[in-house]
Amino acid sequence: MAKRLKGVILAGGTGSRLFPLTKVTNKHLLPVYDKPMIYYPLETLKNMGCKDIMIVSGREHCGDILNLLGSGRDMGLKLSYEIQDEAGGIAHALGLTEKFVGASNVAVCLGDNIFDDKITIDDMSDFDGGARIFLKEVHDPERFGVATIRKGTTCDVIGIEEKPKNPKSNLCVTGLYVYDNTVFNYIKNLTPSDRGELEITDVNNFYVRDRLMSCHFLGSWWSDAGTFKSLLKASTLVANKKLCSCDNKNPEPLPKVGAIGEFGIDKVSER
Repeated sequence: MAKRLKGVILAGGTGSRLFPLTKVTNKHLLPVYDKPMIYYPLETLKNMGCKDIMIVSGREHCGDILNLLGSGRDMGLKLSYEIQDEAGGIAHALGLTEKFVGASNVAVCLGDNIFDDKITIDDMSDFDGGARIFLKEVHDPERFGVATIRKGTTCDVIGIEEKPKNPKSNLCVTGLYVYDNTVFNYIKNLTPSDRGELEITDVNNFYVRDRLMSCHFLGSWWSDAGTFKSLLKASTLVANKKLCSCDNKNPEPLPKVGAIGEFGIDKVSER
């Protein structure tokens, strides 16, 4: 029998790339089309079967998140909160949730990542330990963590590089991960990177080293929303989907939400 799956949303960081909007509130509360950004990772984790979710936030504007979401009861969730007092990296933020996760497995979603794929409980039914990353083919892999798959296999991950100058593949590691609870032992053995943070790529490579890493390929679009350009792109992707799918009864043609001047948001099927 599979272990219970708890959820973690990492909603820390200063949001400096979205300044001055983030002087007003936490970046994860900014709107992505018609909902606050953080609603999207909450929905992703809920679809995966997580009903018990912890949100890790920085100190600034953390009360805004609590005021919006409360206990989570209105969304059919049980929410808990943890504060990351200072920047320490994604893996450091995840390490703060050890007591919350306990003996369970954990699905981790970055608070600014938005997925069109609906990953369900059934998709996770074969997860029985180790780790799982969610991969998407992109045209600019040098901007991301990139996974290499062993030739002749469908999902034997043999390495992950962070923002490589010469990527070995175009498989981007997105901001969604599933781990067993031994992830916290790996985190405790990490050495800070050159930028002084505990990196999630290093955690993932521990699992790769121990042959405990599996993967899931995303079929539809994915975007983060951590910059002005990507926030606009994410809103456009969501708007296109909703406007094109919900108005079959309306005899008037829907407005096309597409290319937007200098931002070049014209290929919505890509990241």
